[in-house]
Amino acid sequence: MIVSENWLREWIDLKLDIDGLVDCLTMSGLEVDSVQPAGSTMDQVVVGKITDVQKHPQASRLKVCQVDVGEKRTLEVVCGASNARIDLHAPLAVVGATLPSGTTIKQSVIRGVASNGMLCSARELGLGDDAEGLLELGADAKPGQSVHDYLDLSDNVITIDLTPNRGDCLSILGVARELSVLTGAKLKLKDVADWPAESDTVIPISIESPERCPRYVGRVITGIDLSVSTPCWMRERLRRCGVRPINPVVDVTNYVMLELGQPMHAFDENRLHGGIIVRVSQAGETITLLDESSHSLDAETLVIADDSGAIALAGIMGGSGSAISEHTDSIVLESAFFSPTTQAGRARHYGLHTDSSYRFERGVDPELPVIASHYATTLLKDIVGGTPGPVVEVVHEECLPKRQPVVVRYDRINKLLGVRIPKSKVNNILSRVGSKVDKSDASWKLTPPSFRFDIDRECDLIEEIARVNGYDELPAHNLQMDVTHLHMPEEKLELVRVRQALVDRDYREVVTYSFVDPEIQQRLEPNNLGIPLANPLASNLSVMRVSLWPGLLHVLRANLNRQHRRIRLFEVGKTFHQTGEHINEVERLGGVVIGSAWPEQWGQADREVDFFDVKSDLEALFALTGAKGDFSFHELEQPSLHPGQSAEIQHKSADCAIGRLGRLHPEHQEALEFTQPVYLFELDLSVLRDRKMPVYRGISRFPAIRRDLAVLVDEAVSADELLKSIENTVGADLTNLELFDVYRREGVDSKRKSLAFSLTLQATSRTLIDSEVDSIIDRTLDELRRRFGAELRT
Repeated sequence: MIVSENWLREWIDLKLDIDGLVDCLTMSGLEVDSVQPAGSTMDQVVVGKITDVQKHPQASRLKVCQVDVGEKRTLEVVCGASNARIDLHAPLAVVGATLPSGTTIKQSVIRGVASNGMLCSARELGLGDDAEGLLELGADAKPGQSVHDYLDLSDNVITIDLTPNRGDCLSILGVARELSVLTGAKLKLKDVADWPAESDTVIPISIESPERCPRYVGRVITGIDLSVSTPCWMRERLRRCGVRPINPVVDVTNYVMLELGQPMHAFDENRLHGGIIVRVSQAGETITLLDESSHSLDAETLVIADDSGAIALAGIMGGSGSAISEHTDSIVLESAFFSPTTQAGRARHYGLHTDSSYRFERGVDPELPVIASHYATTLLKDIVGGTPGPVVEVVHEECLPKRQPVVVRYDRINKLLGVRIPKSKVNNILSRVGSKVDKSDASWKLTPPSFRFDIDRECDLIEEIARVNGYDELPAHNLQMDVTHLHMPEEKLELVRVRQALVDRDYREVVTYSFVDPEIQQRLEPNNLGIPLANPLASNLSVMRVSLWPGLLHVLRANLNRQHRRIRLFEVGKTFHQTGEHINEVERLGGVVIGSAWPEQWGQADREVDFFDVKSDLEALFALTGAKGDFSFHELEQPSLHPGQSAEIQHKSADCAIGRLGRLHPEHQEALEFTQPVYLFELDLSVLRDRKMPVYRGISRFPAIRRDLAVLVDEAVSADELLKSIENTVGADLTNLELFDVYRREGVDSKRKSLAFSLTLQATSRTLIDSEVDSIIDRTLDELRRRFGAELRT
């Protein structure tokens, strides 16, 4: 919320200076983000009244203006603005003036005509982006008067960061009301008189969805004159509050919204067909909005319609078909209350965000629409004239919010806040907060005002008491609590140890959104598209993830764009899977790797990371469980991974795969614009966190014997199958087994490969002799020959 300090002080008799005002708001929970001056200092920029305009003799696009600057002085100024005309009051920077941009005005000769200053636009004075014409000042501006004084640029613009529950502060009145509660200062409420009807012109109004819109107010005003301009003071107030002036009717509705907090809309009456109908949209119904965007509506959107169809998204934005134009001479003013619960998320559903939707989603005072309609009528009569008809109000009292009394107990206040606040002070605070307060010996019963949607429980009132009394008045105590040591079973591997193992191997942990881009997820998981979100933040964050890979690839792309070339990332997070009506959340560990296998150095030749590097990282994690042998890698066919460089990971205790590993398929690598191979892995953490406790085994006093065994097998036979077979065949005397060579070149059939293993044999009760070792090796060879067709390579 952006607030003008001077405008705010019109509503409250506040003794605080700007610093005190900011501190008061911030300490009460309405955090002030910034305070900026309303405009720059403008020395020697004065009000000028154009008394004569002639064409420039040497330039068709320029004009020679005679400008009255007071004290019977007239200056000749060359100007190119299209709106320069006789009797226009506009800012004039005289010779010697310095503009906010730093430009110093000098006397000059433009195409043979002397120019003694510069008539200025809003942009040149730092008062907006409009540079198409001169800034038009009001007729009450006196020639020669300082523009800084006339526009009251000594004002401050305050930006307040409101929490979602404080929609009542989204107006000048709301902030003034809050300051009155906090400081006890008296509100200077404006007397908004009911503007009587001057004609019988009305528009029929019907509400078909009273639970969504229990109150709707409409008023027809005919005979308005849109050729006039919005007064300078109103345009300037709108600018300071971050709203761009458009035309008098739209500016008045915005002005009422900023001042009172009631969003309003105006329809061109001549472009309506029949009466106004407040109803729920029909599925597939279309509407083109004021921003020229077209939308196909669902069956859950509240719309304002006439006999021809939807003419506005209720509480969000009007339609272009009924918009105010320069030809409009009759309007219908709309002012309504829309239920916050039904408006929540509707604007975001259509990719919209407006000042109206922002307020209606947080709650607008249901008692305000009629008052706002009369106030807007008063302003419009002063600016564009016209003949107002009667105010037509359709209300369903049974559907309006009912403010129930809330009881707050004195003992409960003291218990929650940890401090005893005198009863007289509590009574004073509550009388400022509520519209009606009944006091008893030990409690108060308060009926919240209609605009305070955030007060409906006892704890809400206690929070109000703490805020108004001052958070800095609450005592500071060290928390006392019983410290209980949480025992972690030794059989469970702590997650911090898993994380540290990856960090030790040069990975960095990231945290990504649980909702991802559906296109990327479909590319990676074509058979599992994920759960769509009803109200996504953006179209590329519209489904829940079924894998950690989409988020990791997004972070990978961001790092590559910032010229990082060796990247290793991992994430611990949940994936979401729907089975019927039930949604399962699975905690997983995922990772992505790209670039060199090692950091740049002189000790080793540079090479790109490969499948086996990442497989080694995973095996290091498996080793933490104490049962590395329980994990195994098997061939995997998955469309998103490279054939031949992918594997699924299995565990002997699981019925299905617990993870997968592989290189991103070249097709997807190209589509996602990665120029290097990308390796991905993902694991189910539940299996990884089960740890096998070590069992003591005595150290043998007898020597160990190493034997090397090289065999030829078919390409389809995996090394893992051979390792398991050797372990099972040799038995307890095998203390270490390693695969130390893979050979596929000269001397080996092209359909076969040579695998070399080292076996370390050691008994615990005796020294193994050569004949026993030879028998073990022969038995092992026989088993490999029987199961895999292996041949001893000599």
